[in-house]
Amino acid sequence: MKKRWISGALACVLLVACATSPTGRRQLILFSDGEVAQLGLTSFEQLKKEEKISTDKKKTRFVRCVADAIVHQIPASYNYSTQDWQVELFDSPDVNAFALPGGRIGVYTGLFKAVNNQDQLAAVLGHEVAHVLARHSNERLSQSQLAGVGMVAADAALGDASYREPAMAALGIGAQVGVLLPYGRIQETEADVLGLQLMAMAGFKPEQAISLWQNMAQISGGKKPPEFLSTHPSDQHRIDELSRQLDAVTPLYTKARELGRKPQCQF
Repeated sequence: MKKRWISGALACVLLVACATSPTGRRQLILFSDGEVAQLGLTSFEQLKKEEKISTDKKKTRFVRCVADAIVHQIPASYNYSTQDWQVELFDSPDVNAFALPGGRIGVYTGLFKAVNNQDQLAAVLGHEVAHVLARHSNERLSQSQLAGVGMVAADAALGDASYREPAMAALGIGAQVGVLLPYGRIQETEADVLGLQLMAMAGFKPEQAISLWQNMAQISGGKKPPEFLSTHPSDQHRIDELSRQLDAVTPLYTKARELGRKPQCQF
């Protein structure tokens, strides 16, 4: 009886929580956009308390200039097209950046090890903003929630059998490798594609996204986990996919330049 109830509950969840990403991919969305936005805002405020905010005014202006150009090209079909985005530069050696639901962007000064110009930073920020537009945070939270429900279902099914603990451990590993991580890679690739479109629409050179990931590969020196066990595609996989997308986004870049979108963010 318990197993039938759990199976029915899971089926109901899947029926009401299906959504579609900007690229047409089916998504599991269990939380409202408002709930996830509030999580993003809370997380950002906490980060500002824990991380050191950079006092380098030139780099801060540069980051905000690129970010503004990107977010101004968010299509009107997204709620975030009218969002008042807040951007901070954090003084940290991490080669990283992020965007959060609620309209918050953070860049770490360590990113400048890989970024050599405005176009390369635009590739990073376009990618991060794309995560927000595609509701990837909501999707990740929903996947984690469903994985937890699945573990409860498995726990009930196994009962008190002597193999219960080893089986549960195996299911945990299976949930990580079989559900959560592959979706992470799909989300990363989707953000690459959408981010490339955003940067081209803002007038940044889309081919510089390839140069960025070549820089990233050089910095990492190959010291990354195998792609199968990583939430991110390998650098070479990213470079190959971005190269395939160039023909599709070049007209967006050409139109942007014709419309006078010619960012002049001083690095």
